[in-house]
Amino acid sequence: MNVDALFALEDRLHRLASERLEAQGDGALTRDRASLSALVRELLEGEREILPRSASKQLVEAVVNRIVGLGPLEPFLHDPEITDIMVNAPDEIFIERRGRLERAAAAFRDDQHILHVIERIVGPLGRRVDESAPYVDARLPDGSRVNATIPPLALRGPSLTIRRFAPTPFTLRRLAVLGTLTEEMARFLQAAVRARLSVVISGGTGSGKTSTLNALARCIPREERLVTIEDTAELQLAAENVVSLETRPPNVEGKGEVTIRTLVRNALRMRPDRIIVGEVRGAEAFDMLQAMNTGHPGSLTTIHANTPADAIRRLEAMVLMANLELPQPAIREQIGSAIRLIVQQDRLPSGERKVVSISEVSAEETPGRWEINLSVQEIFRFERRGTDAEGRSIGRFLVTVHTPRCLAALHTAGFSAAEELAE
Repeated sequence: MNVDALFALEDRLHRLASERLEAQGDGALTRDRASLSALVRELLEGEREILPRSASKQLVEAVVNRIVGLGPLEPFLHDPEITDIMVNAPDEIFIERRGRLERAAAAFRDDQHILHVIERIVGPLGRRVDESAPYVDARLPDGSRVNATIPPLALRGPSLTIRRFAPTPFTLRRLAVLGTLTEEMARFLQAAVRARLSVVISGGTGSGKTSTLNALARCIPREERLVTIEDTAELQLAAENVVSLETRPPNVEGKGEVTIRTLVRNALRMRPDRIIVGEVRGAEAFDMLQAMNTGHPGSLTTIHANTPADAIRRLEAMVLMANLELPQPAIREQIGSAIRLIVQQDRLPSGERKVVSISEVSAEETPGRWEINLSVQEIFRFERRGTDAEGRSIGRFLVTVHTPRCLAALHTAGFSAAEELAE
């Protein structure tokens, strides 16, 4: 049986199974994969098609996945080694496994099949995707982040990207075991978080910023009240007193949008000890800095930037987006007094994630003039020296000669970089 005939048989079995379930009104059956598989096998026998056992098994799984899962993507969602799933076209699916991209041996039937999966994802969340709103951010029940883009923006047909997260949240200890950073760096960051130093995690897409943010947030004492603000909720915190806020897109009429900036302002009225913003990318940077400077030290956030110096420049640019007509010295003064550390994380060509720099932010005023100079001094850095025979990066973590000013804050708070790492 050729591929087209198999797809036609899959469509027929899917329709017959859906009609049987609707007639029975058995909602429990659709949640029981074993019973559903038995139903599809029964329907397949009724078709009197002669198929190899392996093909029959794959066909039954494909129909079950269409009813209760995400079709051909379902097996990837159960593979713990896969971190990203990317659908460029019906027959063009890529996955990232252990940091490396590879083409998947799977395919959708056509564009409508992809659209059906997208609607299955966004429908229960009250989101929509159509010509008036041709892209959407959403999440799966397991917390995986989803972006879908459809025509006319996606020229080759519907595009779907799924960013998966580890079922067990990352801790600094686990990141140290994986080689993302050293135990010394991890203990330093743990002490910095507990001493309420505000930290920005900088890096590119896929560099592991959110995982590191989650690890740092898990170092916050459990008794503190936290408010998290994200576009799509991803953080998994161990805190007992936590409120998680998520932005809302505009409705069909273009109304009802709730932005990160609005949520940051609202969070200030919720009596937080710290505010954790999943990512700053616009005018909310000003409100975040204000929060850090007005009673919420130790807050955490991430930012897209290639270096710590770039992160500072991006923060300046984003504050300007607030249209408050603040002079540059005032903006730099806000940044210098709010941000204490910048953690730079990169995804190396080999797929490894590394904390390549931990830097301290310093602000110095020019004598006699109201000019503020911001600078970053590295405390730790990763020095890359090449690649080995397997393509993995060769390098080492170094401690620089810079003596951090924040050490005094750590000692005053009673914390030492020699403490044991918390789980």
